[in-house]
Amino acid sequence: MPVTIYHNPRCTKSRQTLARLHDRGIEPKVIEYLKEPLDEKTLKQLLKKLGMKAEQLIRKKDHAALGLPKPESEAEWIAQMVANPKIIERPIVVVGSQARLGRPPESVDEILP
Repeated sequence: MPVTIYHNPRCTKSRQTLARLHDRGIEPKVIEYLKEPLDEKTLKQLLKKLGMKAEQLIRKKDHAALGLPKPESEAEWIAQMVANPKIIERPIVVVGSQARLGRPPESVDEILP
């Protein structure tokens, strides 16, 4: 089954998670989401696979640093993530209909083939 990682190479946890996949012999599809920003549809699909609300996928420190207002709805959170991909928590690993946040990196093990 194909494995995809939404990756930020400047992030330690993201690099650790990618290395963990490689150590298991998995060569995932790597999407550098800061270079290839996610659209609303993709974010909604990821949130469903993660079983999370949009606000749970926000990097609070980065959100505050950008001076963004606190959204009042799920749609507003998603719109902020589309416009400001830096605020998206990472890395996200997807295998089929499941996804896990690689924080800590070993949390992705439960969905790996």
